[in-house]
Amino acid sequence: MELKPSFERLQQHFEREPYISCAKRKENLITLKKLLQTNAEELAQAVNDDFRHRARHETLLLEIFPVINAINYCLKHLKKWTKRRKRHVSWLFKPASAYVLPQPLGVVGIIAPWNYPIFLTAGPLIYALAAGNRVMVKMSELTPATGDLFDKFIKRSNLADSVTIVNGGVEVAREFASLPFKHLLFTGSTNVGKLVMKEAAQNLTPVTLELGGKSPVFVSTTINPEHFERLFMGKMANAGQTCVAPDYLLIPKHWESRVEKALREFIQQSYVAFPNSHDYSSIISEQHEKRLQALLNDAREKGARIVQIGEEGIQSKKVPIFLLFEPNYEMAVMKEEIFGPLLPVISYHNLQEAIDKINSLHNPLVFYYFGNDKAEKKALQEKTLSGAFVVNDTLTYLGIDDLPFGGVGYSGMGHYHGQEGFDTFSKLKPVFIQKRFAMTPWFYPPWGKLTNYLLSWVAGIHLKEKK
Repeated sequence: MELKPSFERLQQHFEREPYISCAKRKENLITLKKLLQTNAEELAQAVNDDFRHRARHETLLLEIFPVINAINYCLKHLKKWTKRRKRHVSWLFKPASAYVLPQPLGVVGIIAPWNYPIFLTAGPLIYALAAGNRVMVKMSELTPATGDLFDKFIKRSNLADSVTIVNGGVEVAREFASLPFKHLLFTGSTNVGKLVMKEAAQNLTPVTLELGGKSPVFVSTTINPEHFERLFMGKMANAGQTCVAPDYLLIPKHWESRVEKALREFIQQSYVAFPNSHDYSSIISEQHEKRLQALLNDAREKGARIVQIGEEGIQSKKVPIFLLFEPNYEMAVMKEEIFGPLLPVISYHNLQEAIDKINSLHNPLVFYYFGNDKAEKKALQEKTLSGAFVVNDTLTYLGIDDLPFGGVGYSGMGHYHGQEGFDTFSKLKPVFIQKRFAMTPWFYPPWGKLTNYLLSWVAGIHLKEKK
């Protein structure tokens, strides 16, 4: 697939109109919003087809609704974001003035993953359009039905001159990452993120990497028992195929049976005939089923005590959830992101032991704390480093549009959502305006006693007179 002509077409559109008005940007966002609203059920069906099964309501609630909500947020705040941002000027440089002008970058790229093909495509697209850019989007080859449908809707809309959808496999993705974008946002695995960054570096293209990693959940002895359902919903949504899903639990010593009981109760209340419940998603492909089976086999061989909840075997499209008690750090489930319904459970004796275990792994995308101990919460928040710190909830925080979303270290770099998303896809251009009369000539050569006096006055630098 030849991508260069598509890139050049968008580049030409940008060169003809490099600064899109705030009104036109709002019009583009409203078009995207109506596209999602009008075609919500058709998009949900496409996602269902790609996943082999995913409940319509899960797609509507976790993908389409958050995007519409984010568009509404952008529409409310866009005028403010696009305005000049006045900056302070020291009295030494008066009567000059200074401000920052948010400016469109040009043609930017988005590489979207398969696990939330609408939310993680349209989500960053919102902010790229809000910032006034033209956008190329590469969708995953694992969600062809969703990708083709999204492409069709974009081409039929008035976004066709601003947005191009690209579908294809690994070779297309490699070519896409090598295009000379002004910015490239990638969502996916850490290993692929490294390759994307390497390709982008050939054009000095700055990147935002939204990766993943192993997001821990610290369960305190002070947890409200009713909050277990929030914890487990974060794991069960999309069958655990979520970059911010709880990846492993840290629980107080001897709480294993309590956690197992709470999970069984949650599943019994939420998923009829689990795992064959209509409300529970399938694993995206047989390849990923085999990957999960390999993780499970490895953990079993290395001594984990495994509890299966749900009757079906892992070879079916619907994979039950497995609790893996007593895992060790030699197991693959503790070395890589799980991305499925396997949940390692580690016991801790004290807070410092838990902190040491968390810090022995790469910085996670999210740290989840469940409890009500202020000192405990403060220590975990300050002594661990993660993309976000969430208290007594899991996935809900992604719906807070005013919070930046992004990782740190192996879980990613850069942010989007809210004004940070707008700024990511903007050039924040400094503008400095000097007036007719200024004090700066006082510091011009020839330098002598007046210069020494000025340095003493403004900087506290006392120079000795040369003889």
